[in-house]
Amino acid sequence: MGSTTLSTEPGQGRGSTTIADAVVAKIAGIATREIPGVYALGGGAARALGSLRDAIGQSDVAQGISVEVGQTQAAVDVTLIVEYPHPLQDVARSVRDAIYTAVEDLVGLQVTEVNISITDVHIPTDDDRNANDAHQDTQKEARVS
Repeated sequence: MGSTTLSTEPGQGRGSTTIADAVVAKIAGIATREIPGVYALGGGAARALGSLRDAIGQSDVAQGISVEVGQTQAAVDVTLIVEYPHPLQDVARSVRDAIYTAVEDLVGLQVTEVNISITDVHIPTDDDRNANDAHQDTQKEARVS
C-alpha cells in the first residue's frame, strides 16, 4: 500500500504530513464496525484469515476495506456481512455516512465514493446461542468460585 502527502496551506512553509493508505483503511474499518447491524467485514477467505489473527491477538480492523488514496481524495470499497434482520439499505447508508465523516474529519481527505458489497446475512443459529450460553456459564462459574 502507498501513502499520501498532505501539504500545508501554500506559503506557510511548515512542512507536510504523510498518511499511509493503511491508516485510511483502518479509520474506515473502525467507523464501519461501530454501525449497528454490521456483523463482520470481508469475504469468506478474509474472515477465515481474520479468525486466525484474532486467535493470536492480532486483529485487523482494516479487513474487508480497500482504499484508493490520491493527493486530496479517497475512494473506499467495503465488503461486509449484515446481521439479520437489519435492513440492508439502512446499514449500507449508515456505513457510507460513517466512512465519509471519519475519513474527512480525521484524515482531511475528501471522500469521492464509498462502494459497499454485502456478501452475506448472518442469521443467529442454535450453535451461536449455545456457544454464548456456554461462555456465559463459564463466566458465572468464574465469578462464583
